[in-house]
Amino acid sequence: MESVTTKEYFKRQIQLWGEETQKSLQNKKIAIIGAGGLGSSLALALGTSGIGEIDIVDFDTVSWHNIHRQIAFTLEDEGKNKAKTVIALLNKKNPFLKATAFEISFESFATLQKKYDLILDATDNLSTRKEIDTYAKTHKIPWIYGSVELFHGQVCFFDKGSFDVFTLSDHKPDGISAPIVMHIASLQANLALRYLVGLSIVKDKLYYLYFTQEGELMTQKFGIPTV
Repeated sequence: MESVTTKEYFKRQIQLWGEETQKSLQNKKIAIIGAGGLGSSLALALGTSGIGEIDIVDFDTVSWHNIHRQIAFTLEDEGKNKAKTVIALLNKKNPFLKATAFEISFESFATLQKKYDLILDATDNLSTRKEIDTYAKTHKIPWIYGSVELFHGQVCFFDKGSFDVFTLSDHKPDGISAPIVMHIASLQANLALRYLVGLSIVKDKLYYLYFTQEGELMTQKFGIPTV
């Protein structure tokens, strides 16, 4: 196979913001917590963007009922660890990325005391997100929250905002539309890229996207109180 250069691989992004900005991504390191629906979509969007190093954390394995909304997996991946499977795909897609899988819980991962430019939440429960928020605040790392249920979702770039606005519970989704998962992950990924290359973003504002009964897509915005 003929080798590809960074200029060829990232041509469209270089056209978007220039070669120096694209090169700056190579020095960035991020963590994606969760490799399911949001996590696999985030990994594919950001793992081919030019970010130099990505760690993916997930102890869970692929199940058949996951695959419809977890775009990094096929039926052949049933029973495999999600993080390792996503990493294997990224290694086939991007030769310029250092990607590492951590087959452990976030609680165990937090004990490693690793530093990042940005953390992305791709979990499915509020208690783990609270752990992410605590870790991020302790290490002064911004993080991007994302959640989905039914046909709606939420996104927020947390910097100084307090995650205590959320009431912790063990609520489970009543069902999930596959496209809304990709949509919310796409918004998270766009916020991440803009932040990592130094473009302006609005921090500590919750975006809530939903469809009305008439089928109109709506976005509501809520300011998050700071710590």
